[in-house]
Amino acid sequence: MVQKYQSPVRVYKYSFELIMAAYERRFPTCHLIPMFVGSDILSDFNSEDGAVTVVERKCKLDVDAPRLIKKMAGVDYVYFIQKNSLNRRDRTLHIEAHNETFSNRIVVHEYCCYTVHPDNEEWTCFEQSASLDIKSFFGFESTVEKIAMKQYTSNIRKGKEIIEYYLNQMEQEGIAYLPRWSPSPVLQPVKSIPTSERPVSPAQNIPITKAPEGHNSKEGPRLATSPSETLSSTPDDKLDADYIKRYLGDLTPLQESCLIRLRQWLQETHKGKIPKDEHILRFLRARDFNIDKAREILCQSLTWRKQHQVDYLLSTWDPPQVLHDYYAGGWHHHDKDGRPLYMLRLGQMDTKGLVRALGEESLLRHVLSINEEGLRRCEENTKVFGRPISCWTCLVDLEGLNMRHLWRPGVKALLRIIEVVEANYPETLGRLLILRAPRVFPVLWTLVSPFIDENTRKKFLIYAGNDYQGPGGLVDYIDKEIIPDFLGGECMCEVPEGGLVPKALYRTPEELESEDVRLWTETIYQSASVFKGSPHEIMIQIVDASSVITWDFDVCKGDVVFNIYHSKRAPQVPKKDTIGAHGITSPVGNNVQLIDKVWQLGRDYSMVESPLTCKEGESVQGSHVTRWPGFYILQWKFHSMPACATTSLSRVDDVLASLQVSSHKCKVMYYTEIIGSEDFRGSMTSLESSHSGFSQLSAATTSSSQSHSSSMISREPLPLSEPALSSLSHSQDLKSTQDGLLRLSPSFWGQHFSTLYTLRPPIFLRWPPSWRLPFIREAGGPAAIETEGSDTS
Repeated sequence: MVQKYQSPVRVYKYSFELIMAAYERRFPTCHLIPMFVGSDILSDFNSEDGAVTVVERKCKLDVDAPRLIKKMAGVDYVYFIQKNSLNRRDRTLHIEAHNETFSNRIVVHEYCCYTVHPDNEEWTCFEQSASLDIKSFFGFESTVEKIAMKQYTSNIRKGKEIIEYYLNQMEQEGIAYLPRWSPSPVLQPVKSIPTSERPVSPAQNIPITKAPEGHNSKEGPRLATSPSETLSSTPDDKLDADYIKRYLGDLTPLQESCLIRLRQWLQETHKGKIPKDEHILRFLRARDFNIDKAREILCQSLTWRKQHQVDYLLSTWDPPQVLHDYYAGGWHHHDKDGRPLYMLRLGQMDTKGLVRALGEESLLRHVLSINEEGLRRCEENTKVFGRPISCWTCLVDLEGLNMRHLWRPGVKALLRIIEVVEANYPETLGRLLILRAPRVFPVLWTLVSPFIDENTRKKFLIYAGNDYQGPGGLVDYIDKEIIPDFLGGECMCEVPEGGLVPKALYRTPEELESEDVRLWTETIYQSASVFKGSPHEIMIQIVDASSVITWDFDVCKGDVVFNIYHSKRAPQVPKKDTIGAHGITSPVGNNVQLIDKVWQLGRDYSMVESPLTCKEGESVQGSHVTRWPGFYILQWKFHSMPACATTSLSRVDDVLASLQVSSHKCKVMYYTEIIGSEDFRGSMTSLESSHSGFSQLSAATTSSSQSHSSSMISREPLPLSEPALSSLSHSQDLKSTQDGLLRLSPSFWGQHFSTLYTLRPPIFLRWPPSWRLPFIREAGGPAAIETEGSDTS
């Protein structure tokens, strides 16, 4: 298995020239890195004007490995080839390194990049990525991999310390400033080079060549020709190391790498609609930073949140009066670590009465709202205390717990709640204090503990009787001043005392079942199955030719192809059939085909959007402006594995993949909406997870900004108008520049799955998918959207 590493962006608050001077002091040896024995220069290139220097070195490393491994390998030292490409004009340094020793058995590649900070020219950014592929090593592959990763992690930690050590050394020598490179007057040509002819990106390998003729930032990002090029992309989608430490905590280099790689994967598959960084980190911690396992449960949770609109729970959920009166739980200050503190007087709560009066689903909704409120309070406390707080403390008072609480439907409801919370809120519980546990508690614990994750169980502290009042009790975790009165403290606690729910409030099983179904199935999303040879299709009738069809769907299982067709005549709606493709029984309405097999494309119906292939786990949002009235058909079709182009025989992987997929149906969850173009401003709403944690590389960065909206967008011109202004929730969302350019802030853009905005009708705009943050001009100026990195911005 190939091991990969990707660093966050590390910022040095020193100029690029000072950093380069400090970096050069690392050679030929560095006493701060004992394993770095020495280095020899193999080649040295300097351009005529002195702007470009390319140095290739052979570095000698004394790897700390067991003597047996060294003896079997027959070498005492490991040699690496390092190529440093310095461009003083563009102020960039690209470093590429690969192993020369055992290159046929082990493949190591490393890419580093020093660039000028995008927001402060006197600061320098550093990024690093590496890959390790051990093909074979005398049967010691696993051991060598562990040694290599340990050594590499150690060197990563020292990297910044070494640069800062030499910077301090230079400061002691009186070197606090170095001038920027400037061309020699003798070598300066008479005719200066126009700005437009200079290299567009410093990310190219040096010596630098001119940008191609006609290159324009609007044409979309250029494909990287080497891994080192990817390091110089726009920093909006990258994490700053200082931001990680301030808001996420102290992570090891490999943990940082896991966070960044999973975040990048979500950006690619979820079209910019990704979770907050804290949210991703919780799922990684829950799976011990195994990216594949964390990705699986995270995607399942995001789909669950979206389907049941959990992101809007705090604003939409209005607890019934029964919960206000008899649910004995509430928030109460914070513990000594700054974590929000939740009090639950379970022993005083009539669980049977609450289940009989409300039903299982209402209780689950209420518990989910408590978890959502806990996440919100964690974010607030992170800002208040100036350190990362990602979880809360729960105090459970069991005084009064008896056999009544072991009523079977009540235990069933509790187990259901635990299952849902464990799957969707991992690593949100920092500590659980269980006080005054009675004799019946072991029975309840035996029933419940198998459903609780092992890592979560380790956070439980259980006190019997009054043990919590002595040393090692509450005072170790909660300030004495906020211990509630019902636990012997002096603080008045507003948590309700609970009590028996009057039987007059009980509801019949039929009423509860109807209420539960309504609560948990009340969603704007629908699910559908897609079989091979049996696509799922929905029909939308358009009367007004200038309408807008919007969609939002997730591919829950398998790969599908999404198409949009138009027909002047209505397709024949088939009769409901419970038998799907391959003779598989499917629920009524779970798979619908509308396009008749005798219809011919181009005669009976036409394609209005290019087909879009969507992989499993992807989330897609977009819109289409209708040009004609009639019937539009949205289709999700099974995506077959392409045949191998180089041989008539299928590859083993292709055969296995096709067998695996063909025996299972694909599944999509979708929502569509038809809006008049004059009202369209992106009505598709996002998840809590859709408010991304993009960090900005600037001195003023104290929190992550919102996600850029990106999706499969219609390529038709779209007329839009004034109503976009009404959705601006804050005045800072709209910013204007001197040249009349209007900017919608990322926080505003991330709150809507919108396509385009305009402020003065009539303006027709286009937004290709490759453009990210939109900029819009007022009427009278050019009708265009500019990217953040374009010349006009």
